[in-house]
Amino acid sequence: MTGVRGVDAGGGDVRGVDVRGSRVRAAPLRRLTLGLLVAAVLAGCTTGPTEAAPGTTGTANTPTASGSTATVAPAPSRGAPTPTPEGALLVADFGSDTVTFVDPGRDGSGRNGGPIASVEVGTAPYGLVVGEDGRAWVATAEGVAVVDTQRRTRLALIPYETETGPVTTGEYRGGGMGIALAPDGRYVYVGVNVPGGNGTLEVIDTATREVTGVADVGRRPFDVDASPDGREVYATNHDSFDVTAVDADTLRTRRMEVAPYGTEGGLGSWLKPHYAVVRPQDGRLLLPFEGERLAVLDPRSGKVTIERMTADTHQHGAALAPDGTLLVVGTGPIGSADEGPSLTVRAPDGEERIVPLEGPHEDVAVSADGRTAYVTGGFTRDGYWNGITVVDLDSLDDLDDPNNEKNKPIRLSAGNRPLGIAIL
Repeated sequence: MTGVRGVDAGGGDVRGVDVRGSRVRAAPLRRLTLGLLVAAVLAGCTTGPTEAAPGTTGTANTPTASGSTATVAPAPSRGAPTPTPEGALLVADFGSDTVTFVDPGRDGSGRNGGPIASVEVGTAPYGLVVGEDGRAWVATAEGVAVVDTQRRTRLALIPYETETGPVTTGEYRGGGMGIALAPDGRYVYVGVNVPGGNGTLEVIDTATREVTGVADVGRRPFDVDASPDGREVYATNHDSFDVTAVDADTLRTRRMEVAPYGTEGGLGSWLKPHYAVVRPQDGRLLLPFEGERLAVLDPRSGKVTIERMTADTHQHGAALAPDGTLLVVGTGPIGSADEGPSLTVRAPDGEERIVPLEGPHEDVAVSADGRTAYVTGGFTRDGYWNGITVVDLDSLDDLDDPNNEKNKPIRLSAGNRPLGIAIL
């Protein structure tokens, strides 16, 4: 495993002083107005132009019997003639201004499934989360969109307090990235990227749909998670090699470095944290790195322990199944010795199964019964595709049989460069 070596450009300590209901901060704040100039930003995990050429994968692609794709594009929907079916998938279309509702197919298997409708939400949506009331909260470049998932319509767009510059697209765009709900559903927490500097965590009251507080975090908060008891919120900061713990009541912060490969290489390094999950039984954060190391962070002490992983590939999205199985998305190689895209299925005892995937993927969601994983193909670099790979987790043993095609992963058409995903 190789990586770029250099100097860390963004690992300094960050502290917030806000309290919920207060908007007093050292950094300048404002409410973003809509209609700002939209400019293309080429994106990637490292610096440099990496976004695929316009028009290469601009619409959803439906797999055909021959393995090729036919183009389909569900029209944006302002209302729904029928309620959205239970178990439908919702994806954030990073390649457009929409979220797309997707039928997961017969018994959730992906077979005969496809897009249902798309809803306009705002520029370059990234992460999303869905509450028990059926409202989805979508982090876009302009603000957090609120979507009624039953009627399939946008209810509101809540602008950020944080100054992020012009509204643009691409991985380095300003605006919302990771997003999470408080366990009681009263607040939404969104990580806001500020190009060229440290980001913020904004707190939104779900009843009033207003920003009630802002805390400083690290650079490019890829992911946001809440502790099981709701007392803390964690921003995983890609470009500063750290996790910021934010007290949910006072918004005071603690910086915890998570850098199992060190911080050499700074902004040019591949070896950074991307996504995390919080283990319910002990509140520890699990952060996968490169299919080689699983960083286990104790947020109480800030101590990081390392466990071995086996996929040997660059990794992004992660999710936990109900039984504690960890699912991690392997996006593909960054070095000549690395393996290709995959889904790691890691049992609570550390035993791993590696499911090969066709092409890069970004994020993953797992069904409530723990039997099916849905992996988005959007990806934040070149090679993305407009769909979801459906993996039957009950049939992993059959994957080793080259003559058994029945239980191989199924590719399902879904949206425009889908990143974040939720199951309704």
